[in-house]
Amino acid sequence: MDLLEQRILEEGIVLPGNVLKVDSFLNHQIDPQLSMAMGEEFADLFGDVEIDRVLTVEASGIAIGVTTALKLGVPMVFARKKASVLMTEPAYTEQVYSYTKKETSNITVLKKFLPAGEKVLIIDDFLANGEAALGLARLVEKAGSQVAGIGIAIEKAFQNGHQKILDAGYRLEALASVAALENGKVEFVEED
Repeated sequence: MDLLEQRILEEGIVLPGNVLKVDSFLNHQIDPQLSMAMGEEFADLFGDVEIDRVLTVEASGIAIGVTTALKLGVPMVFARKKASVLMTEPAYTEQVYSYTKKETSNITVLKKFLPAGEKVLIIDDFLANGEAALGLARLVEKAGSQVAGIGIAIEKAFQNGHQKILDAGYRLEALASVAALENGKVEFVEED
């Protein structure tokens, strides 16, 4: 997606440890127009499959999850990283490791918000090692539903998450595919 790649080049900051900081428009401050454009792109990319619900993880996936769900005309639910005292009803839980935070957390969705028999589109902001996306996929499968696909705003193609998702049998669509983060610069995967 050219618009997203342009914003990454203009505002993204490459940090040590293969980290790309895009907090000025994606995961701290949010550009609503860009989020809407990403939601429209995901809706177009997955327009050939039936989707009943969008699932993401808090907090950075919520904006693009909402805009994708809005364009698809379906509900969106997000997995919580910390259970609230109000979450007293039955829930699905999975452990995921965060590449950028270097910590493992439990992600949780109440069972009533992830019903059985649906086709669920997973949306997230970043793909590095695939832990969050695969954790969300396990939640969907625990619920007795099917993963319709996985949409990622920015994938770091030089890490193993892309291949892990494909090896698990899931359809993957990324809006921006980063080939390398070297010398303070972002290089994108060349499209065929």
